[in-house]
Amino acid sequence: MNTRAILAIARKDLKVAIQNKGVVLPIIILPLVLFVILPWIMAYASSFTETTGASNDIGELLARMPAGLLHELSGFAPNQQLIVFSLVYMLAPMFLIMPLMVSSVLAADSFAGEKERKTLEALLYTPITDQELFAAKLLGSWTTALAVTLLSFIVYAVMVNAAGWQSIGRIFFPNWMWIALVVWVTPAVAGLGLVVMVFASARAQGFQDAYQTGGLVVLPVIALMVGQVSGVMYFSLSVVMIVGLAIWLIDAVLLWFASKSFRRSQLMTKF
Repeated sequence: MNTRAILAIARKDLKVAIQNKGVVLPIIILPLVLFVILPWIMAYASSFTETTGASNDIGELLARMPAGLLHELSGFAPNQQLIVFSLVYMLAPMFLIMPLMVSSVLAADSFAGEKERKTLEALLYTPITDQELFAAKLLGSWTTALAVTLLSFIVYAVMVNAAGWQSIGRIFFPNWMWIALVVWVTPAVAGLGLVVMVFASARAQGFQDAYQTGGLVVLPVIALMVGQVSGVMYFSLSVVMIVGLAIWLIDAVLLWFASKSFRRSQLMTKF
């Protein structure tokens, strides 16, 4: 395998993507809103609720939660449980939007964006195999998505502990569930965003068209969020491990199919 050529193409794609405001702005704005602003809003709202008559309603909400979650919250005082539930558990599925969004945006720019820049034909004639070109197109997007997600996690950890410090008085984040979420699930989710965007880009007219079509992959993450908030399920360590395994298996099937169907001649025709 021509490793040097793969790395060169991956670096070129990232350099071009960084110069595209349509790619960079979502990657900056989303973490700012989700992982800097939202933790303070949630912590403030939880603290405000404790001082109002809504505390009974919150108690009923927590009482409907699964026994496993109640056991994990039992180490906190009643007035701290809502903050921990909001910042640690309720927002956990939302974190998966980050690797999904970053990988999808970069992949859309890497594949469909080549058409708008009129650079695809020159790339297709480079002296590498179809499989090496396919790997190069995925490598840069996947590693960048992981790097951005890891940085977002560090920022979120700082913000969560700072926002909850007044009520809890100690570092309470992350727990093992979040460690598994970052290490095990987010790489799989980033890969899912990539392979879905490969199929979307093959039929898209340009970057925006591909990104909008591939954006449908966020629907399962929204379903997880709804299930978490409604009490149907919650992100425990075991659930996170199972979800990650399922996504990795889906990735393997889709990646195998995408790599086998990836042909330069097809790209020349579709693009």
